[in-house]
Amino acid sequence: MNIEILKSIIDNKKKNSDFAIITNLMTGDISIFKKELPLNKNLENYSSEINDFFNNKKTGIIENSELFIETFRRPTKVIVVGAVHITQYLIDYIKNLNFEINIIDPRGYFASKKRFPEVNVINKWPDEAFKEIDTNESTALIALTHDPKIDDPALQYALKKKFFYIGALGSKRTHENRCERLKKAGFSDEQINLIHGPIGIKIGGKSAPEIALSIVSQLVLISNNR
Repeated sequence: MNIEILKSIIDNKKKNSDFAIITNLMTGDISIFKKELPLNKNLENYSSEINDFFNNKKTGIIENSELFIETFRRPTKVIVVGAVHITQYLIDYIKNLNFEINIIDPRGYFASKKRFPEVNVINKWPDEAFKEIDTNESTALIALTHDPKIDDPALQYALKKKFFYIGALGSKRTHENRCERLKKAGFSDEQINLIHGPIGIKIGGKSAPEIALSIVSQLVLISNNR
């Protein structure tokens, strides 16, 4: 392998960049593909297929070719508001998926490194915590505290920043009350309807691990369908 190609692969992995490694299985030639860079001239005939693989996060051989594509996509940033029991199961389910978890909870008793040793935990109110997290439209929010003083500011932030996934725990009645508060805060019905509430796919679960599973399932589904 060309040393410059190897250095580029290592650099892109360190930066958590979105890229793909394209290998010609017949010749052994290797190219780096990035959306923002021109495609190698030797690959132009497969431009559509390469973009399809990349956009759909696929790895494999392009049909009727000798090209093998290995796609690397940066982890999806997920912000969990509330270091509750469900959160512990969420992390267990998510740890082997391509997600980067951040926990916000001003309550130090719940949000401790002892309970969440391998996760970025911010013991601050959402308005302050979000100053420490780089977010964009590819960020997801999961609000779990049931406390409007904590959940509502986070939901408002996520709506304003147009997070691709916004979910909030609570019963239908709890969510109705939440929606009324957001309306009074100036948010439109169209914006409020973007919130998945009650959160999660309906699997009939009642226990903390079952609720966490329903949330992760919904998050993965929506993330893969973007």
